[in-house]
Amino acid sequence: MNTVANLVQDAGLGLRRSFLAEIIESAPKNVSFYEVAPENWMTHGGKLGKQFRAMTEQFDFVCHGLSLSIGSTDPLDEIFVAEVKKFMQQHQIKFYSEHLSYCSHQGHLYDLMPIPFTSDAVTHTAKRIQRVQDILEQKIAIENVSYYAAPGQEMDEIDFFNAVIEEADCDVLIDLNNIYVNSVNHGYDAEDFLKAIPANRIAYAHIAGHYVEEDDFLIDTHGADVIDPVWTLLAKAYELYGVFPTLLERDFNIPSLDILLKEVDTICSIQNSWLSQHHQKSA
Repeated sequence: MNTVANLVQDAGLGLRRSFLAEIIESAPKNVSFYEVAPENWMTHGGKLGKQFRAMTEQFDFVCHGLSLSIGSTDPLDEIFVAEVKKFMQQHQIKFYSEHLSYCSHQGHLYDLMPIPFTSDAVTHTAKRIQRVQDILEQKIAIENVSYYAAPGQEMDEIDFFNAVIEEADCDVLIDLNNIYVNSVNHGYDAEDFLKAIPANRIAYAHIAGHYVEEDDFLIDTHGADVIDPVWTLLAKAYELYGVFPTLLERDFNIPSLDILLKEVDTICSIQNSWLSQHHQKSA
C-alpha cells in the first residue's frame, strides 16, 4: 500500500469468491488493495488457487484473520501463525491484522467474543500479540471490535484498547462501523472514541454496514450498505489524522460488484476531498 505522503487515493475491497473471476477479467481501477481472511484461502489449490495467485501477482494484499483468538485462555495456535507466515511469503502479502477478541475456549466458538476489559486481560492479550509478531517477524494490526456485553469490566473500552496496543507495541486497524455501532449500543460519543485512538499506530481502516435491530441496538453484520453517519465518521477520522488506507467490508447479502465499487468510490471521494482541502491550506 502507498504511504500517506504519496497517496492520491488508497481504497480497498475485501475479496470474495463471488466476484473473483469478474475482477480477474476486468480489474476495478478504484481499488488499490484487497484483503482476505487467510483461513479461507490457505488450503486452496486447483483453479481457485491459480486465480488467487494471479490476483496476488498483480495487486497489493493484506490478511485479516478470523480465528487466531488472540484474547483466549487456550494456548496460542503457533502452528497456525507459522502457516499464515508461509502463506504471506508465498503471495507477497504485506500485512496481517486480527480482532481484539477471542473465538475459542477448549474448542472453537464460531463467534468473536468480547475480552473482559481488565488489567489482567491487557497483559495476557498483549503478550500473545507480541508472540505472534515474533513469529511473523513484523508488527500486526489489532482491530477494535463490536461487542454487546462487557463481562467483568474494570475500564472503558477505549482505555482497554489503548492499553493493549501500547503494551503489545502493535499497530491499529481502526473499524469505523464498530465505533459507531458500539457508541449507539453502549451510549458513548463516537468522535470522542475516535479522538483517543493512537494516531501514529493506524495502519489502515475498515468501513462496513450493520443491521438496525432497534434504534438503540445495532448489530455489526457487514451485510448492508454503509450509512451516512459512518461515512461522516470516516471523514472525521481523516480530518483528525490525515488520509490512511481504507477498505470496504461486505460479508453477507453481497450485491453486485458494481454496487460495491460505488461504495469504494465514496471512500475515494472522501479521501480526495481531504487531500484537496489539505493542499489548499498548504499552498
